[in-house]
Amino acid sequence: MAARAIGRATVRAVSRKKLTPQRAPLVLTQNAVTKLKTLMEEKPEMAGVKIGVKTRGCNGLSYTLEYAEEKGKFDEEVIQDGVKVYIDSKAQLTLLGTEMDFVETKLSSEFIFNNPNIKGTCGCGESFNV
Repeated sequence: MAARAIGRATVRAVSRKKLTPQRAPLVLTQNAVTKLKTLMEEKPEMAGVKIGVKTRGCNGLSYTLEYAEEKGKFDEEVIQDGVKVYIDSKAQLTLLGTEMDFVETKLSSEFIFNNPNIKGTCGCGESFNV
């Protein structure tokens, strides 16, 4: 079955801070957990959500967010508050130490990746480089 995109994601470079060892390569905020639980309730046949990275945009890379039927052979699995997130092997190094948030305003709703590894982003925030 072909993967279906969940929605839009924005990337934000955060100030360089010393990375401390964490239990997971990706940390979800409570808003992200709540939104992912809602999305997964709509697709009970799916095992979780998969984050990938692809070449796109004016700055080089962009994150993808899709439903996943199962964990891939080389995927990293993050389970937080009952939500399963699989990280594609190509995206693992770019996500280390990243916080995934969900923000909803009157004009938009999107997942935001607050990433300390990013060296630059494009003006719209959809693509980045490391």
